[in-house]
Amino acid sequence: MKRPNIFLTTLVIAAFILTACGPATTEAPPEPTEAPTEVPATEAPATEMPATEAPATEAPATAEATITPTLGPPPGDVSFFSTQFNIVEEGAKFRAILGDGGNYDFTGSEEGPLIDLVLAGAESGQGQVDLVGAVHGTFPPIADAMTNMTDVVDDLSADREFNQAYLETGLLGTEDYLYYVPWMQATYIMAARNEALEFLPAGADVNALTWEQFAEWCQALLDETGGPKCGVPHAGLFHRFLQGFLWPSHTGGMVTKFKSPEAAAMLEWARDSLWPTIHPQSISYDFMQEPLQSGEVWVAFDHVARLIEAFNADPENMTAFPAPAGPAGRGYMPVIVGLGIPNDAPNPDAAIGLIDYLTQPETQKRVLSELAFFPVVGGVDTSDLPAGVALEAGAVEATVNAPDAIPSLIPVGLGARGGEINDIFKAAFNRVVIDGEDVTAVLEEEAATLQALLDETGAACWAPDPPSDGPCQVE
Repeated sequence: MKRPNIFLTTLVIAAFILTACGPATTEAPPEPTEAPTEVPATEAPATEMPATEAPATEAPATAEATITPTLGPPPGDVSFFSTQFNIVEEGAKFRAILGDGGNYDFTGSEEGPLIDLVLAGAESGQGQVDLVGAVHGTFPPIADAMTNMTDVVDDLSADREFNQAYLETGLLGTEDYLYYVPWMQATYIMAARNEALEFLPAGADVNALTWEQFAEWCQALLDETGGPKCGVPHAGLFHRFLQGFLWPSHTGGMVTKFKSPEAAAMLEWARDSLWPTIHPQSISYDFMQEPLQSGEVWVAFDHVARLIEAFNADPENMTAFPAPAGPAGRGYMPVIVGLGIPNDAPNPDAAIGLIDYLTQPETQKRVLSELAFFPVVGGVDTSDLPAGVALEAGAVEATVNAPDAIPSLIPVGLGARGGEINDIFKAAFNRVVIDGEDVTAVLEEEAATLQALLDETGAACWAPDPPSDGPCQVE
């Protein structure tokens, strides 16, 4: 496989994985359970929404959560199932992009049903999926059912240059078996309306905040404006906020340090200093771009794709910046999305054609401009990006290049049970911070549930935790 040594000049989230993550497991997953699984776009709120004086922000409608297998692929030259762009608004934009490239049947799916569908096809010999689009952590459970994409990348590399780091992640720890072709990448950042900046703590740099300063900022906004002005997507990707940002930046780990004294101190700080300053409507926020645009919230955290409308709508009055740092560093979560072809794909040649289209620099630029997912190939013209996308690009670059950055991967190796770890992190936070339960008792109980999940799935540690032999262990 050709491996060009290239990194995108301004949009790279590169140095993260190769230095921090060990080989991903490729063993067959355990039998799927009916535990909730998720893709970061479709999760329902875990807590009842409290009554507030502000109107609720309506969560976007989602695609159906389950897939009903049929005999043969759906109509279209390629049967493309993806855990990305399965929100109605995103899906409409992406289908328009697909429509300019050919006749492609696109189905947005949750992770668990997609894993089940691919494995069912491998077992029955009646494959129904030509192309899988999913985050890095989705591929280990279906690895045995996936085609080696090495030759595909070699052919495509004749006229485009893939980011080397992202090619390495697709190997899943092997030397020469490429399970997916890099498709796109993203992460999470902070956003603020510019009127909030005058309330920053004295001496604070918005591009190098600490979590303590962030809480002080939110308190000042509450005190000086007469109401809470900081918000988080508790009904959306809040588990990523916990897994990739709060836990790593305070403890230096995710799983191994789950119940550490540092984790307990972080939850107590969140209970006493941070959460009282957070807008109570956060319990119902799925996307933060809408409350930012309305002025209900002035400062927010979310995925770049879930902030982009606010930045594009009023870029001159918006600021994008990295998430704050804690005692252990500045945790952040790079999101790598890949494209893979099942061994039993009904139409693999057409699937390769779709991969070709999706990884062309022109298509990558369009996905960046319209959907705020960043390129994985060189040669993408970024000179005329929408102003809001350019703002996000600057925040992404500042995040990745921060000297105290701690890259934290989306959980790997849990297969169809991936949603359970999200529930565990949210339960620990909610029980301590929102419900006021004893922090030590909660962490012990949730850690036992977490360890059972790791033992039953055999999931090894992933970054920022050090590689493990066998299931990751909660210390």
